[in-house]
Amino acid sequence: MSDFRKLTPEPIWKYFEEICNIPRLSKNEDKIRQYLVEFAKKNNLEYKQDEAGNILILKPAFPGMENRKTVVLQSHMDMVGEKNADYPHNWFTDPIIPVVNEAWVSAKGTTLGADDGIGVAAQMAILTDKTLQAGKIECLFTVDEETGMTGAINLMPDFFTGRTLLNLDSEDEGILFIGCAGGMDTVGTMNYETLTVKNNSLALEISVIGLHGGHSGDEIHKGYGNAVKIMTRILRNISNHFDISVANFDGGNLRNAIPREAFATIVLNTSTGDTVKRWIDNFYSTLIEEYGELEKDLKVSWKEVGLPSFTMDKKNQEKFLNALNCCPHGVMAWSQDMDDLVETSTNLASAKFSDNNTIRIITTQRSSVESSKYDACDMVESCLNLAGAKVVHSDGYPGWKPNLKSEILRITRKSYLELFGKEPMVRAIHAGLECGLIYEKIKNIDMISFGPTIRGAHTPEEKIEIKTVQMFWDLLLDVVTNMPVK
Repeated sequence: MSDFRKLTPEPIWKYFEEICNIPRLSKNEDKIRQYLVEFAKKNNLEYKQDEAGNILILKPAFPGMENRKTVVLQSHMDMVGEKNADYPHNWFTDPIIPVVNEAWVSAKGTTLGADDGIGVAAQMAILTDKTLQAGKIECLFTVDEETGMTGAINLMPDFFTGRTLLNLDSEDEGILFIGCAGGMDTVGTMNYETLTVKNNSLALEISVIGLHGGHSGDEIHKGYGNAVKIMTRILRNISNHFDISVANFDGGNLRNAIPREAFATIVLNTSTGDTVKRWIDNFYSTLIEEYGELEKDLKVSWKEVGLPSFTMDKKNQEKFLNALNCCPHGVMAWSQDMDDLVETSTNLASAKFSDNNTIRIITTQRSSVESSKYDACDMVESCLNLAGAKVVHSDGYPGWKPNLKSEILRITRKSYLELFGKEPMVRAIHAGLECGLIYEKIKNIDMISFGPTIRGAHTPEEKIEIKTVQMFWDLLLDVVTNMPVK
């Protein structure tokens, strides 16, 4: 279990452990917001809160450093809540249980919330460091980054005064990020008619579990399996050879995560039950060969369950499965300007039966080229329209254009080289950062993003590399203390 007392830097791990005890799903940040307010009061720090729920806590300049440029440190206070299906966890009441395992910290059965709890903890450590010789520091904590970026969307340009910003929401130590993709959601809703189940029928629940999942931007290029796509493939292949009816489909959970699990209930004639079971087992073997070590924990299984009252009608069943099969998922284009950078992608995030005989299909598109983002959305919309779905798009968020002449890039690059004896990589990221929205509001702001190494974000396999937290802290301190004069 966790023993953060042995980890360094002690201030960051102390605050991160406290944060793990606070439920803080997106759009449910009341408890973490109150925690931050009480923290500011306890440490006699000036703070304010805007209508969106964002919080700004101010640290005055160290005596004699008043002539330095103000620096803004920014993170988001919410987290993605994903858990293993068999792990009991109430996201509104239960704490995260961190586990220290040699070089990494993870969580028991759930996401760890290092994205972006470690950024929040670093800000709190900076705010309480009485020996830090730096200019004025403004710590910005935003809400709802993970499910809509509404905190950044509703942020007023005059909420803070600094025009140099360090975003603490990156997940690769040794990489300085100076740009990000924009994104938006495309959601389809379709209706179906119901059919009564016949008496001579058998119901099977099919499960696809154990996939890696992962961040739908940062890990979309890695080829991990999509549980919704795999389940669709299973059901379409069965329906091409056997008379089946789909009674339920429940795949994926979060718009910004590659689906790890999917479950479906089908009804078929009792006489074909054994054949279908064998077909599923054989198809599982095929998938094992296809994915190999990439998805070594993949499991496809079936079990007999009680007969449902009804299934969806055959016409809409065909439309639904064809729509999911048609709907693209993965990398659509690579950047022509920066090596190994995904330019455009789409994630088939979720497909679920809901009340009143409706099905909801959620997808997310990302691109560093605004026109390509909309083209990807149009492609997905076409697939959903063919199924008769009603399609809506979210407002989305803009990308952040890289500036290789940035002053804060020069400062951070120099600090990294002097601290660690090697040049950092300078990249853009194929994920949404709030920097894009902030840049849209304040065109003259100078920004950079960096952080420790986090793997498996948005999944129960999320983990943070311990040694890189110290490196992250050392870099943050050095950059903050080396801000130039105004």
